[in-house]
Amino acid sequence: MSINVEDYFAPETFKKMKAFADQHETPFVVIDTATIARAYDEIAENFPFAKIYYAVKANPAVEITELLKNKGSNFDIASIYELDKVMSCGVKPEQISFGNTIKKARDIRYFYEKGVRMFATDSEADLRNIAKAAPGSKVYVRILTEGSGSADWPLSRKFGCQTDMAMDLLVLARDLGLVPYGVSFHVGSQQREIGSWDAAIGKVKIIFERLLNEDGIRLQMINMGGGFPANYLNKTNTLEAYAEEITRFLKEDFGDELPEIILEPGRSLIANAGILVSEVVLVSRKSRTAVERWVFTDVGKFSGLIETLDESIKFPIWTEKQGELEDVVIAGPTCDSADIMYENYKYGLPLNLASEDRLYWLSTGAYTTSYSSVEFNGFPPLRSYYL
Repeated sequence: MSINVEDYFAPETFKKMKAFADQHETPFVVIDTATIARAYDEIAENFPFAKIYYAVKANPAVEITELLKNKGSNFDIASIYELDKVMSCGVKPEQISFGNTIKKARDIRYFYEKGVRMFATDSEADLRNIAKAAPGSKVYVRILTEGSGSADWPLSRKFGCQTDMAMDLLVLARDLGLVPYGVSFHVGSQQREIGSWDAAIGKVKIIFERLLNEDGIRLQMINMGGGFPANYLNKTNTLEAYAEEITRFLKEDFGDELPEIILEPGRSLIANAGILVSEVVLVSRKSRTAVERWVFTDVGKFSGLIETLDESIKFPIWTEKQGELEDVVIAGPTCDSADIMYENYKYGLPLNLASEDRLYWLSTGAYTTSYSSVEFNGFPPLRSYYL
């Protein structure tokens, strides 16, 4: 498998990032902020009717928060720690949504005291906590959706509730003095099947209509979450193609007068801007007659590549070494037998690859630094640089 870097980065951008990388010890991620700015503009242009709430969990770096704040982004926040970090960058509470449905009552109060007035929920217990700790706030209910089977990083049933329960919760929200504001869903991260949004929007339409007709509640907002893909090894449709189809789905169900639409991009904003630079520690075989080589690198599942779990996300890997390719197993440096990134999916790397050669993992700006362990085997967290 031969990677063409120009499929992922403009030549001048890659040249700049590699020149910087050459001056630093591995492993680390280098991120081009201009690429993030362009990605934000592309989403805004393709969804001119939507409000963008950056999913901070994708990469909580101050450099990214400040860039997106200056471009007018809002922020999807999952914890009090993310809240403090973004507000320290000057983000205002009205730009924030507490998007985690699993939260302590005292954390809800903390958000409320900081001025945040929009909260996600998917259960009665959480809703009652919001009513007590954040009276009068807007709430939106997350529903379960189909489509995880066609997403590279599928979502479990951990978040969301069935449609009937969602309607009951929105009625209860009104009765508890909250504002039943809208409905949210997430079709799965790195979602390849655009039709997944159609089915989810259809469910939302039913909730909107039934609550208005049966309970006199006029919902105002649809939060469509994230799911737009990044540019990994397996190609996807363009963002423009996603936008055209999703806009059509929305207008088929809601007409030209759309409710407020929220998007929560994370991966699609940040991933394509990053290169994780690692070094080959060892190349070995398991026996004299073994066909497979094992390539061990100084980065692994526990130092930023957790999304290789079950080989879900297949990152493009480039190396300066050229020549004949051979399938390899790629594994990390830790004393944990699970620290294997790719074993079943065969990556072809040059036969002359050796210790101290560098591997460049492309499209690694999202969910790398934020997933990196603190001190497993004594290895420090993954370093990051922003150009």
